[in-house]
This record gives sequence, structure tokens and C-alpha cells, in this order.
Amino acid sequence: MMFRRTGQRAGQLMESYPIQIHTPFIRLQDLLKFSGAVETGGDAKLIIREGRVTVNGETCLMRGRKLVPGDRAVIDGETELTVT
Repeated sequence: MMFRRTGQRAGQLMESYPIQIHTPFIRLQDLLKFSGAVETGGDAKLIIREGRVTVNGETCLMRGRKLVPGDRAVIDGETELTVT
């Protein structure tokens, strides 16, 4: 998987990964699994429920939220997944 580093805040870097989908949308928990950010659906459910994931800058607690190309999910403020 290819990634680029982008500036997050002064002195911090965020890993950014473009995730290409071949469907109109992908659910948040599936994006986390498909990208390899988590190993299982249970792991995805846990970090989403703990409020560790933001979608387009807002904390998201809905694991079934539909993401479309252009949406961005950030995990722990460190890893950015951009749906393409």
C-alpha cells in the first residue's frame, strides 16, 4: 500500500493512505478492515465505539456509516484513510 505523509500539527505527521473502492460506497467498519488498519470487525467496532475515528473531521460512532469517494476517516489522529 502506498502512502504519503502530510502535516497534521506543528511537529506531527499523519500517515495518509488512499483507499480505492469499486462500489458506490463502503461502510466505515469495512473500510477499516479493507485498508488493513484493523485485523477484525471486532477491532473496528471497538475503536469506533471508543470514539477514536473521525470522518470528515467529526467523531463518528456509527460503524455502518457509508463513505463515498472523497470522504476521509482518521484513526487516533495518526492514520488518514481517503476513499477514492
